[in-house]
Amino acid sequence: MRKLGVAVAFLVAAIAVAVWLRGRPPAPVVYLGGSVLTMDAAHPRAGGLATEGERIALVGSESEVRAWGEAHGATLVDLRGGALLPGFIDAHGHFPGAGLYGPVADLNAPPIGAVRNLDDLVRVLGAHAEGVPSGEWIGGMGYDDTLLEERRHPTRADLDRVSTRHPIGIVHVSGHLAVVNSRGLEALGIDADTPDPEGGRIRRGPDGAPDGVLEESAAVPIAARLFDLSPLEALDVVSRASELYLSAGVTTAQSGATPAALVSGFIWLSRLGLLPLRVVVLPDADAAAEILDGTLDVAAADPAWVNVGAVKLIADGSIQGYTGYLSRPYHVPPGDDPEYRGYPAMPREKLVAEVTRFHAAGMQVAVHGNGDAAIDDILAAFEAAQRAHPRDDARPIVIHAQMARNDQLDRMRALGAIPSFFSLHTYYWGDRHREIFMGPERAARMSPAHGAAERGLRFTLHADAPVVPMEPLRLVWSAVNRRSRSGAVIGPDERIDPMQALRAVTLDAAYQHYEESEKGSLEVGKLADLVLLDRSPLDDPEHIDEVEVLATVVGGRRVWPH
Repeated sequence: MRKLGVAVAFLVAAIAVAVWLRGRPPAPVVYLGGSVLTMDAAHPRAGGLATEGERIALVGSESEVRAWGEAHGATLVDLRGGALLPGFIDAHGHFPGAGLYGPVADLNAPPIGAVRNLDDLVRVLGAHAEGVPSGEWIGGMGYDDTLLEERRHPTRADLDRVSTRHPIGIVHVSGHLAVVNSRGLEALGIDADTPDPEGGRIRRGPDGAPDGVLEESAAVPIAARLFDLSPLEALDVVSRASELYLSAGVTTAQSGATPAALVSGFIWLSRLGLLPLRVVVLPDADAAAEILDGTLDVAAADPAWVNVGAVKLIADGSIQGYTGYLSRPYHVPPGDDPEYRGYPAMPREKLVAEVTRFHAAGMQVAVHGNGDAAIDDILAAFEAAQRAHPRDDARPIVIHAQMARNDQLDRMRALGAIPSFFSLHTYYWGDRHREIFMGPERAARMSPAHGAAERGLRFTLHADAPVVPMEPLRLVWSAVNRRSRSGAVIGPDERIDPMQALRAVTLDAAYQHYEESEKGSLEVGKLADLVLLDRSPLDDPEHIDEVEVLATVVGGRRVWPH
């Protein structure tokens, strides 16, 4: 109880300080002595920049900005030959998921983590279980069957080696599969007679009994069990994630497929001054329905800090989990069926109905789709919704659009749709896509950013954190170079230039969220959300991933480093 009292007292003090700071407008600041990359096509570079309060006051030549600073008694920040850019904007992710490593075990393989095989996985989970009372859930995140030495998923038998006293659940790196031990299957009420749910599968052994691996909708209950946190634990997770994002130069995070409770949580955290960065919330279908019927009240949200954006729906799963829905079979199928193409998360008719429901209500709609068959379903749904309820500037989003074909990019352009590419797949899984999942021809076309740019499509780039770490500069590097972990170039024809990639994580990401008038470029009157880098990302395109973040500014106030 004493520890709880200390924690509560600390929380109250933190709230008081945060509210006091937010109520004080930041003093004038000028930035000089480096490259100012504005992302404003009319004036792409400047000699300096000045901020006053939460906004950008001047973008101009070095002499203009210096004179303004002297007239306003501004603090001078010397860029020392580095670069100043708009703060990076997360076009798709699951904030604050990156902060969950702590409440659950980190099961990532190199280069992110240290789990190389099933023995490592059992050891890490065992250490995490020490001291946890018998019967409580033990969780882990980030395992990758394709990177384990055994090249397979763990099973209930593997997790039973960790404990039979605890239910155990671990989530695949894609977030689309999970594995539970025998005690976990019992806790979930899953046995040999349990049918597969719609849009998911319970994998089974030769005897028909569940082997512990759960796909897609069958895996959803695991997250509810593992991530049921107390308020103080949740605040710690948000704090951890915020620190990771700010240290990477991210000033606007995104929370994709957000349940109603977390939507409300973000609103109250922002009102208490406990969100040090901005968040765009994409409610899941249930939360969006509650917003529409008034059950979930979002009127208290300050859109400068918590912007309730598009409803997020899911059309298929993960290609590296073999649940992505393709028009042609996988290059190396996962089982004995050479025609295996994955499967949809919901039938096309249901997806059309869901998209139309939210589109008709005036909501922006974003749909997750990796395989090209899923993208066909998504575009059919967007087209049907627009025919039934025409709207100007609806900006529907295809999240991931991983295997989008050229004809699908053409349909996106006609719709005014925005593809958001998870381009880091070419680095983390490019070799596996080329050799196993897609084969050389299709792998070369994954995340087709150049094809989108050729068609004049506005597109964005994202890291889908915590699937991979939130590293916008590595994301930009990946889209520019498309190098895999082995050093191979995966699809040279789909490479884009550095400015295109930088716009995709700044101004075009703001556009995706209907926020381009407030952020995403360095223009007078926009929010002073900035990132300071040790050098310009344009100087050496092959090594953009080595550029370092020196400082992050949100609303004119430096928030990292502290």
